[in-house]
Order: sequence, then C-alpha cells, then structure tokens
Amino acid sequence: MKNDPKISFAPNGLSPGLYVHVPFCKTKCPYCDFYSIAGGDVAGWLDALSKEAALHRGLFGKCDTLYIGGGTPSLLGEGEVRELFELLTGSFDFSGEAEITIEANPDDVTAARLAAWRDLGINRVSLGVQSFDDAELRFMRRRHDAAQARAAAALISEAGFASVGLDLIYGFEGQSAASWERTMRSAVELVPAHLSCYQMTIEPATEFGKMLQAGTLEIPDEESQRRFFLQTSQFLCEHGYVHYEISNFARGEAHISRHNRKYWRHAPYLGLGPSAHSFDGRKRWWNVRSVEAYCRRLAGDESPIEDSETLSDDELAFETLCLGFRTRDGVPLETLGQYPGWQSALAALAGESLVTVKNGRAVPTLEGFCLADRLALAFAE
Repeated sequence: MKNDPKISFAPNGLSPGLYVHVPFCKTKCPYCDFYSIAGGDVAGWLDALSKEAALHRGLFGKCDTLYIGGGTPSLLGEGEVRELFELLTGSFDFSGEAEITIEANPDDVTAARLAAWRDLGINRVSLGVQSFDDAELRFMRRRHDAAQARAAAALISEAGFASVGLDLIYGFEGQSAASWERTMRSAVELVPAHLSCYQMTIEPATEFGKMLQAGTLEIPDEESQRRFFLQTSQFLCEHGYVHYEISNFARGEAHISRHNRKYWRHAPYLGLGPSAHSFDGRKRWWNVRSVEAYCRRLAGDESPIEDSETLSDDELAFETLCLGFRTRDGVPLETLGQYPGWQSALAALAGESLVTVKNGRAVPTLEGFCLADRLALAFAE
C-alpha cells in the first residue's frame, strides 16, 4: 500500500498531534455538518483504521496530543475503545505527558465508561452540552436535557479527570441574550476547565440548511450575532476564563487545549478515519467522506485519501495571518513585515481599535476578533 504522504518534521519545533474521527452517531443533529452516520459497522471501521494507522508507523514522530472526535466517540463500548487504543499505540509513540481527549454526549456518560477511559490514559473529556435550556435542546434535537448534562459533568469530575470541557452553541432561532446568559451561568457553576462557545453556522447540506432555504427557519442577523459574541467574551472573562481563540475559553493557561492550539500554530497533525484531515507543515490531505468507501479502500489495500493540496509560500504565509488573528497571541510584527505597506495597514487597523501591538505582536482586540478574516486581508491585499 502506498505510504505517501508522509509526515517527517515538526514546523516551529512543535510536536505533532493525532486526530481520530469516530463517524457514528445515534441520531444526526439538524445543524451538524461534520461527517457521521446513524449506526454502522464499528468492527469494520476499527479494522480499516488499524490498516490506515499502519501506513504511518514509524513515520510520524512522538505525539503529545491525541483527540478522539466525531461523530460521537462516547458511543463506543469499553471494549471498542480499548481496541482503538491498542491499534493506536501499536503504530504511534505518545509522550508521557500527552493530552488525550475524547468527545462525549451527556446521555452516554456512565461510571463504567469513565473508568475505562481513565484506565486507558484519557485525561480530558469534551462534553457536548450545547445548552442548559430544555426548550433549546429540543429545538436542536439533542438527546439529553439540562439535568442529564449537569449529572454527566458531575460524574466526569468525580471520576477524577484532569480537565473537563463543555461545548455550547449560541446564535440560533428563538435564543435570547437572557437565555444565553443563563446557559453560560449554568456552565460556569460547574467550574469546567475549558469552554468552547460556537456560533451556530448553517451549512446548505444540513437539515437546518434546507429549512433555511425553504424559509421555515430563521437565523439572527449579523449585528445580533456580534452582540452574542461580545456578550460571551465579557461574561466568561468576568468569571475567570481566558479568551484565547475566537470560540475557545480556558480557566487559566494550563487548561488551553493543546491539540486545538496546533491548528492555529500550523503544527503538523495526522487525521485517521473517514473525512479526517492531515497537515505536515506544507501539504494538506483528507480522506474520503464515507465509512463504506473508507473501509472498502483499505480492505483492498488502497489509500483512503480523497485529495490533497500543497501550499505555496504565499498561501502558507496568508494562512499564518488568518490563523494568528483568530487567537489572542496574534501575529509577530516580523511576519507582517513580509507584506509591502504593512505599517500603514497596521496603523489603520489600530486606528479602528481592531488590533493593538503587544510585545512585538499585532494582537486582535475583541472587536477585531469579530472581523478576524478582514484583519488578514488588510495585509495580504
């Protein structure tokens, strides 16, 4: 089987990360555009995943993060998660202090599952709560209610996990500033180490996307979304969280997601599973978006890669701007110095209070976060 592309280096001295896509869900949420299917052949997927992992054995370097996402990884039984870890540790080396995360839905969280995860070395759980308002949860067709979400978060903490993260969503039909604040207040009362607060985006292929096109669903306008974003940052920062990336907040530096930070810093990462993406610092590639095709290809000794792209120096530089302006770290002035007229562009953005200069870096303000893509374009143009 073809062993290309290979990851052979770690840009900026950063260790690589490993992502595993678990493509199974009990039901499909109407707003979700991540690849997943209801039900499926878990054993066949694990067999194919083992073959894909073997392609990269000895080529990847020591990983300091592992992120198991989906889909709904918490659907996997204890034996299936154990088999997953056996095949991963058979092909990859992990540092002793590796951050190992699994995504979970509240209604899947049990003491037995948590114990099995702990035994395997998982030290971080990202819980898909989305809201603490039962009416909003029904609108999003989540399988859990607010009480189940609180109980699951408590169980995870009691099980001794070093880091518990909650995912929340704002900016959808029927949500008010008051209900969003109640959800955030309920979240911080649980004292999670990390909070991801995502603005609901409606993709055309989703059920909500089709409803929006048919006129049976409304979404808040741009100004309303801006107010939600500003409200989110202000509330969470007042409650002790660091707003380190547009959608992400941590209760101190120690709880910033090391795996997610790799994406913003152009660190190399390998993605396994259907639809998973990978990046080696120059080349990006992605797997077929189908469990059936993924398993069939690997069973036939074929690569699961659907396509790839190799970024030019200019494309890499522009991505560095885009990614940097999504974070509170911003972009080094020496990086901006590669662009003609950068000082004038920086002065104009600073004059609009969209960026500030701190310690030799152009750092977005809160208003700048709202216009992160525009910040990058101001220099690239």
